[in-house]
Order: sequence, then structure tokens, then C-alpha cells
Amino acid sequence: MRDFKELVAEFGTRFGVAQFPAAPATLYEPGEYFLSIGGKRIRPILCVLGNELFSDITEDAWSLATAIELFHNFTLIHDDMMDAAALRRGMQTVHTKYGDNTALLTGDVMLIRAYEKLQTINPAYLPKILSLFNTTAREVCEGQQLDMDFEKMPSVTLDAYIHMITLKTSVLLAASLEMGAILGGATPGNCKHIYAFGKNLGIAFQIQDDYLDAFGDPEKFGKEVGGDIRQNKKTFLLLHALEVATPNQRAKLDTLLASNGPEKVPQVMEIFKACNVDAWAIEFKEKYLQMALANLEDIAVTSTRKSALLSLANYLMQREN
Repeated sequence: MRDFKELVAEFGTRFGVAQFPAAPATLYEPGEYFLSIGGKRIRPILCVLGNELFSDITEDAWSLATAIELFHNFTLIHDDMMDAAALRRGMQTVHTKYGDNTALLTGDVMLIRAYEKLQTINPAYLPKILSLFNTTAREVCEGQQLDMDFEKMPSVTLDAYIHMITLKTSVLLAASLEMGAILGGATPGNCKHIYAFGKNLGIAFQIQDDYLDAFGDPEKFGKEVGGDIRQNKKTFLLLHALEVATPNQRAKLDTLLASNGPEKVPQVMEIFKACNVDAWAIEFKEKYLQMALANLEDIAVTSTRKSALLSLANYLMQREN
């Protein structure tokens, strides 16, 4: 069995071929540009690892992994527009480089290409795969809308936030694993456990992402830190700070959130640190990681077959970008 880095390298070779036709170049070049920026390729490799957990890796697993990565990049192109983000992985976002209209169409055609790739897998598996893929795609959109809604709401509960990031982020990781498992012939019970593993790992992954947005090294993170603060996103960091802040800190936070000045990010960060948000976040992430590991333990295969997923979980929790 190969480790995560080896699988990423093989997927990179397979995914590195042109995913779009040559013309019209004004539509397809932006898509190839965005895909060439790269990324961690976590979701497609989860699909491959989910497949390998129950069988040898099949060609269908690589095709499905490509569909998943195309879908994920479609969401990123549109997310960048909604977040008014200038950088993605340290490079210009599509809408800043090519304009909003082209970015919309590039995202749309990337989604269509994902479905075209999905159609190439064994028809015997397609009904289950397509049903899970479509459900997940809808849930990701619901999560993104909730994320935007939360920006305008005066208060959001931690449970509501967890529900939002489950939809926006973790369901795609969970579905990637389960779809690979389906191709590997996993039983319904094992499919349930591997989905739960992916869901809880995805929540921990998003907690880490929110943490890095505030406390990460911008050179390693690949984008400006404090983006969530500037956008007034109700992340778990802000929710916890609002919960534990003193009356004076709470009043200052409310004032800062209503502003857009250059002092906003550094002063909110000062309050976060005073409230020990960073230490709390690490403990909170650990809680969901342990839940994920318990789900992995419940999967009825030999422990040696789980080693790659265990290593990946530890890698994701220690990442700095």
C-alpha cells in the first residue's frame, strides 16, 4: 500500500493532463490556469484511500477522484468571488485575473466537466455514486449560503456554526471516502463508519483552517491572514471570543466588527489572544479528531489497511497551509 505522498504524486500525473479543450481559449485557459495552481489534493486522495481500504485501487477510483477534484475547484472559483479574495494558494484568483463573468463561466464548465468524468465509471456503481455526489453538491451549496447568511446575523450559536461547516466542508471529505469505498465493495455498515470518519475529520480540518486564517504564517498559509475577520465571518474563533469576552472586550469587538479600517484585524487578534482563543481552538480540534479516529476504529477491516488514513488524519491536523 502506498502512502499519501505517493498517491498525491500519481494523481498529480493523471490530473496534470489538460482537462479542457483548447477553444474557446478565453473560457478554458482560466480553468487550466486555476487547476495548475495546485493544492493539497486531499479530497481526491481520500476517494482513492477509501477505495484502497477495501480493495486494490481501481481505474474507476482515479476517474471518480478527478471528478471530485474538478467539483472542488468549481466551488473554490465561486467561493473566491463571494469572498472577494485576491489570492488563492498565493496566486491570483480567477475573477481578479480574468474578470467576474469569465470566472462564473469557468466555474460552471468545471462542474460540467466533473459530471462528464463521473459518467465514465462502471455503470453498476453509478446510481449510488451519483446519488451521494448530488446530495453532497447540494449540501456544499447550502453550507456556503449559511456561511454568507451568518455574516449578516447579529449572533450565531456554536451548534449552528458546526452545522454550517459540516455542510460547507466536511460532507465532501466524507463523501469522497464513501464513494471510493463503494467502488471497493464496502458493506453498508462500513460505508456508514467511513462517512462518519470523514465528517468528523472534516470538521477538525475546518477548525484548523479557521485557526490558520487567524494565527497562521501567511507565507506558509498561501493567503493573507485575517480574511475571515475582515469578512465578519462567524467562525468558531469569533463565537468563542464573544462567549468568554469581558463586557469591555465584547463592546470593542462589536465596534471593530462594524468597521472596515486597517486597525480591525490586529485589534480583533489582540482580543482573541487575550481570550485564549488559540489554545481553546486546538483543544476543540482535538475533540473532533478523536471522534474521527474512533469512527476509523469501527471499520471492519484489518488495522494495517487503515494505516494510510490514520497517517493522513495526523498530517491534516499538523498542517500549516
